[in-house]
Amino acid sequence: MSQPVHTRLTKVLGCDYPIIQAGMGGPGRSELCAAVSSAGAFGCIGMVKEKPELIRSEIEAVRGRTDRPFGVNLVPSVTDPVLLEEELEVCFSERVKVIVFFWDVRPDLVARARAAGCKVLYQVGSVADAIAAERAAADAIICQGVEAGGHVRGKVTSMVLLPQVVDAVSVPVVGSGGFGSGASLVAALALGAEGIHCGTVFLATDECYAHDYHKQRVIDAASEDAIYNDVFAIGWPPQSPVRTIENSVTKQYENDLLGHGPDDFPLEVIARDGDDAVYRFSTHSPLRGMSGEMEPLALYAGQVCGQIKQVRPAGDVVRDMVNDARHALARLRSLE
Repeated sequence: MSQPVHTRLTKVLGCDYPIIQAGMGGPGRSELCAAVSSAGAFGCIGMVKEKPELIRSEIEAVRGRTDRPFGVNLVPSVTDPVLLEEELEVCFSERVKVIVFFWDVRPDLVARARAAGCKVLYQVGSVADAIAAERAAADAIICQGVEAGGHVRGKVTSMVLLPQVVDAVSVPVVGSGGFGSGASLVAALALGAEGIHCGTVFLATDECYAHDYHKQRVIDAASEDAIYNDVFAIGWPPQSPVRTIENSVTKQYENDLLGHGPDDFPLEVIARDGDDAVYRFSTHSPLRGMSGEMEPLALYAGQVCGQIKQVRPAGDVVRDMVNDARHALARLRSLE
């Protein structure tokens, strides 16, 4: 493994490389998280709206695989308040070191997490929310551009938003959206960020909990196939945009991709995740072990999908990104 690459972010997180694996909801489970952290980056388990028993078992599973630091990703604004309390209690009782929050900025939750001994990273999509997160005492800001996959808070590109957020706050800023290579890490650092936050590139890994169908669609997709829409609406507040790979659902709504909410669609069961029903137009993505129709589900991916050509071990992804970053820096030095 290459020598560590230290920034203020790595000091906050305790990892060797300024690369964060996005929680990604269902696909980001313990196996992927542990593999990323073991390779020197920072893994996360995506526990959005998950039962406390699963969160506890996933935390234990990560710790059974690695002694490296990791985080838990939660989305408070889309989680039932009672369930959110249960999620937080598990994280606090298990002494999770880092919590990554997303969507609306909740200063009260930042204060509670920090009081429980957690570092807090807040993922935002605007300068205003970045400032709000810093005022709430977040330890670092994840700045998401509109090219990102999954649920998208940003409305402008990372190249435009990132330097503005860097100028607006004093805590470490992490670039998210369009980052999935060593060269993009160097680009983010050049824009003032102190690391990158990657989902799509880690979705196409052996350890990811995504269904093989989803992984193959990521590999086959061009960047233009990653569609910005909100037709996958059941399970989130109205008009919550996502970026997904084109499928029969986005084609059906190709002239009406935005402006939808969960009540606009029928509850039509098309798949099952164990005993749980999975609906057409829901925010569920295909997961390992799901049965039923995979093609109409939300195939989350960012525009960086056009760079991904194969499914690989997550550790190889981390190592290649670090080595590529060093090569990119060497190329830049040769221009001096």
